[in-house]
Amino acid sequence: MVRRIVTGERNGKSYIVSDGPVANTHDFAAMPGFRTTLAWATEGVPQFPHDAGGGDPVAKVTSVLPGPGGSCLIVVTFSPDSLAASPGFDGAALAAEQAEFLPGLADTFDPDGSGMHITATVDYDVIVEGELWLELDDGEVRHLKAGDVVIQNGTRHAWRNRTEKPTTMLSFMVGGRR
Repeated sequence: MVRRIVTGERNGKSYIVSDGPVANTHDFAAMPGFRTTLAWATEGVPQFPHDAGGGDPVAKVTSVLPGPGGSCLIVVTFSPDSLAASPGFDGAALAAEQAEFLPGLADTFDPDGSGMHITATVDYDVIVEGELWLELDDGEVRHLKAGDVVIQNGTRHAWRNRTEKPTTMLSFMVGGRR
């Protein structure tokens, strides 16, 4: 579980608003080992001091993709790709789960099940643990390891986990315009 500590300001002084696990974490039944944790999101340019009375901005979201000027922090653990090739894998069930728990983002995936997608965001992606492969639509591929950073500038891409171990990536997205 991801522990999230949120600060705020009250009476001109900073304080801890919350400290604990992120409620918006989902372990995908259709793809064992695939987990998403939507840690935080902002709409438009944030205003300070942060109003903690507004509640948790990721408790209920209509889209994990931020609009122009907005932001989103998500932690994704990717299952090995081999699970999708195993007998009994239900791609339709995975797509339904993604639509429910990754609203907005799920709509950007190519319908062919390739995992290719494009968003109107700049993504700062950091491989936290494991290995991942970044694939671009021209077929170019880059092998990534823990500590590597990808700046994804609104381009069509897919993530591949060609290992037999889960891989965790932290992604900070900033909404832009296409």
